Amino acid sequence: MSDYILAIDQGTTGSTVLLLDKDLNLVSRGYREFRQIYPKPGWVEHDPGDIWNSVTGAIADALKEWGMENPPIKAIGITNQRETSIIWDRRTGRPMHNAIVWQCRRTADICQKLKDAGHEDLFRQKTGLVLDPYFSGTKYKWILDQVTGLRESASAGKIAAGTVDSYLVYRLTGSQSHVTDVSNASRTLLMDIHKGDWDPELCSILDVPQSILPKIVGSAEVYGYTKGVPGLADGIPVSGMAGDQQAALFGQACFTPGEAKCTYGTGAFMLMNTGDKPAIGSGGLLGTIAWNLDGTMQYASEGSAFIAGAAVQWLRDSLGFIESASQVEALAASVPDSEGVIVVPAFVGLGAPHWRPEARGIMTGLTRGTTRAHIARATLEGIALQNVDILKLMEKESGRDIKALKVDGGACANNLLMQMQADFLGCTIVRPKLVETTALGAAFLAGLGAGLFSGVDDIRASWQEDRVFEPKMKDAEREEILARWREAINKA
Repeated sequence: MSDYILAIDQGTTGSTVLLLDKDLNLVSRGYREFRQIYPKPGWVEHDPGDIWNSVTGAIADALKEWGMENPPIKAIGITNQRETSIIWDRRTGRPMHNAIVWQCRRTADICQKLKDAGHEDLFRQKTGLVLDPYFSGTKYKWILDQVTGLRESASAGKIAAGTVDSYLVYRLTGSQSHVTDVSNASRTLLMDIHKGDWDPELCSILDVPQSILPKIVGSAEVYGYTKGVPGLADGIPVSGMAGDQQAALFGQACFTPGEAKCTYGTGAFMLMNTGDKPAIGSGGLLGTIAWNLDGTMQYASEGSAFIAGAAVQWLRDSLGFIESASQVEALAASVPDSEGVIVVPAFVGLGAPHWRPEARGIMTGLTRGTTRAHIARATLEGIALQNVDILKLMEKESGRDIKALKVDGGACANNLLMQMQADFLGCTIVRPKLVETTALGAAFLAGLGAGLFSGVDDIRASWQEDRVFEPKMKDAEREEILARWREAINKA
């Protein structure tokens, strides 16, 4: 009987669980959505209990589809929405506040005060990040400041903090392990990515006690063993972990400096492997840790657009243009172009390379003849156009031309969107056969951590191409659209 790996992909709107054999063939799949909480405009929360229930529900669905009793699972890997921040009671596991989601903008004032105090360059040099509400450190500070008595509980050692990976390991191991991997830790504004450890100075500036933070660990090692997880035997090693975008970079076999991928999920996230040295740029892009294998750190340059698939959800849920997300391609393709309409989907501010948390979405170029189809097409174009600004800066700062960009995530199944991306970027887009490369990366890291694989060559050999999209748009047309886009961005 083969050895199997369970990969948990805990995302912003739902949790996916994949069961794969040792050859990384997909055996079964489970998925559960969970609710989104919007207490105020620009604020986004999750109930940690909803997150956990979606994970256990997705595990149950995957096991049911598999149909095997006492499955021989030899390793569990985790990949997760990054930056989303949770503080919980160490003894009971009870969350002290809803999770503050990566999209949430409530800490914009805290970030501005840090900038006004002259801390921006210090944070950028030590963490590779910019002072933006996106990241976890200011979220921890906000919860500690707002929940009565929480700082006293922190001083007494009664609470734990972490990103979603840390919370899931804690729950999977029956409250035994409080850890986070280097890729997630590098997204907190609290870790020195040069040293690979929490930085006392940054923790002090943000007033986040280092004692509540998890132990930082590698991306492929045993963090603990399952205990009391519905549907799973006790004693399965939890042995691989990375933030979702780093896991996707790993799952796309981007092991060589200069190789890049873009994941289309709730947002769009472009990462390029930069090798064994941090990529600290001008501030438009982020320097981040990709992974740590056997003590060797690998770094990446990242550009993040906060809204991608969420823009299609907006068309579906808020405007009622479509009944399901899959219908957007046909609606957008029913017109030959957007007739000058531009949609900037800055619903929760602008991410890289602009970093304007105060920006909001806009739509320009409307005429009496504008239809739902034109707006749908312009929305897809907006998703793709955001990535042009990111890729061009990435090429400039790295000194490398990206000839081919690997893509993954749910929205990459949209052929029209992928052709738009190739056209606007002017480079080849390569889609793999298994587009759930985020979960694949987690599975491979777990297999490495549990000793099921010998090295990265195993995943490189398993990676398979599905389709290639070559740019077809003429340069003059591309420049005309990009000029309208830049004008709209300035108004957002």
